[in-house]
Amino acid sequence: MKLTGAQILMEILKEEGVDTIFGFPGGAVIDIYDELIKTDIRHILVRHEQGAVHAADGYARAGDKVGVCLVTSGPGATNTVTGIASAYMDSIPMVILTGQVPTQLIGNDAFQEVDIVGITRPCTKHNYLVPSAEAFPRIIKEAFYLARSGRPGPVLIDIPKDVGKAVIDYKPIKEVQLKSYNPTYEPNMKQLRKVVDLVEASQRPVIFAGGGVILSGAAAELTQFARNVRIPVTTSLMGLGNFPGTDPLWLGMLGMHGTYRANMSTGACDLLLAIGVRFDDRVTGKTDAFAAQAKIVHIDIDPTSIRKNIPVTIPIVGDCKISLQHLNQLIEQTDLTDIEKKRQSWLDQIEEWKNTKPLAYKQEDTLKPQFVVEKLYELTKGEAIITTEVGQNQMWAAQYYHFDRPNHFITSGGLGCMGFGLPAAIGAQMACPDKLVIDIAGDGSIQMNIQEMATAVQSGLPVKVVILNNAYLGMVRQWQELFYEKRYACTGMDCAPDFVKLAEAYGALGLRATKPQDVEAVLKEGLAASGPVIMDFKVDREESVYPMVPAGAPITEMLLV
Repeated sequence: MKLTGAQILMEILKEEGVDTIFGFPGGAVIDIYDELIKTDIRHILVRHEQGAVHAADGYARAGDKVGVCLVTSGPGATNTVTGIASAYMDSIPMVILTGQVPTQLIGNDAFQEVDIVGITRPCTKHNYLVPSAEAFPRIIKEAFYLARSGRPGPVLIDIPKDVGKAVIDYKPIKEVQLKSYNPTYEPNMKQLRKVVDLVEASQRPVIFAGGGVILSGAAAELTQFARNVRIPVTTSLMGLGNFPGTDPLWLGMLGMHGTYRANMSTGACDLLLAIGVRFDDRVTGKTDAFAAQAKIVHIDIDPTSIRKNIPVTIPIVGDCKISLQHLNQLIEQTDLTDIEKKRQSWLDQIEEWKNTKPLAYKQEDTLKPQFVVEKLYELTKGEAIITTEVGQNQMWAAQYYHFDRPNHFITSGGLGCMGFGLPAAIGAQMACPDKLVIDIAGDGSIQMNIQEMATAVQSGLPVKVVILNNAYLGMVRQWQELFYEKRYACTGMDCAPDFVKLAEAYGALGLRATKPQDVEAVLKEGLAASGPVIMDFKVDREESVYPMVPAGAPITEMLLV
């Protein structure tokens, strides 16, 4: 059948199960938008293209799908770069559709022309400039295949305007095959048997699980494995939720702002089972002191991540879910009668670390941000999807909101992108319309994409924003306090807007609490509201996130007060 490029795009989007696109129209994609409104694919009109990518990111994580966004050429395309880089760092499956000037004008400095393929090459899993309408169907199918397979990631398709208008004979593509791209899903069984031997022999083992466990859908297999072999579990920031945060074997998050027991356990363990992690510097601290007493097993689908930052004893390339399924089968065939007795002294030591240096703060007259997060957890019973901005708010959310299931904590981990949380909450709410979705924010970070409140209101998305408002760029201020003799250079945010009035200006509900005794009432009212809400909590201005590992120090050397 004869179809235009834009019509072919719509056909393939439906084949790929796409039901939502986040975007912002412009001249180079006007033909695509003209076809989009004829379909039943829902389009969410954002207010800035960066918001479109973050929303697609939140949608992909919460809905376990490929996120899709559509923007125009030139500045529309360049505005997506921060969001693409964030998705790339966190391995989020996404397809970004950008408009481009007509093929014959490429390279002529035409109006709103930019080489977005060249710009995004370092921060995409792959990208394409569509050379012709005939190549377009194959490219779209390849893009979705690449985005979701192996180690997931963002794939960009740059579409010249004439490609969208051109009419060709369209034959649906049944299967994608790329000779040079063959991810390894099945792990080496000999290596896994070695892992079982190490598990049996170890006295002080720890499991360190990351975002790869969540991306592969392996949270249940991880939990089964940890409980069967009685090994305590810590995670990276991206891994929160892949093991129940209320389980007795839970150590808390690892790293710069990790719990005392997680950091001390990793420092003292004799076996570290690293699954779906990349050993980010915020986790390892001083690398030659990281898990220095341990034999390290590293399971990851991306072979380039293994031994990249930390030397390992047993490398295993494979999908986390499949690898854990095999490990569980091997464990079932192993006599573990004495495993409880063997682990008990280690678990007792961990309990002592937990009791002597727990996460703690003192709620007095001034409102503490940790109190707000704890009260939010208490009222939502851990059922909400939490997105965050970046900074202190992000760390307090990770520390004091307990995640029992995957895909319920959505944050910009690798890039640490301020302005992420609100548009990501919009995407998560689209993916999970029956879920309560809350963005835990700072007053600095929320302002970077605050315009997306208009998106939430127009789209009827009841996202809730909880602002921990300390009138500072809080994490930078904390570093200035600790390492720069309290020279708070350019971190004061004294001229912030009145967030209650701002919410009302957007057509949302605005609420505020300034005292500890007001927190519960404000949260209850905000969470019960039927539409979008901004809740502004005026918290202690100089409250800091602890524990904290200074840059370059071993993770066992923490600042605790």
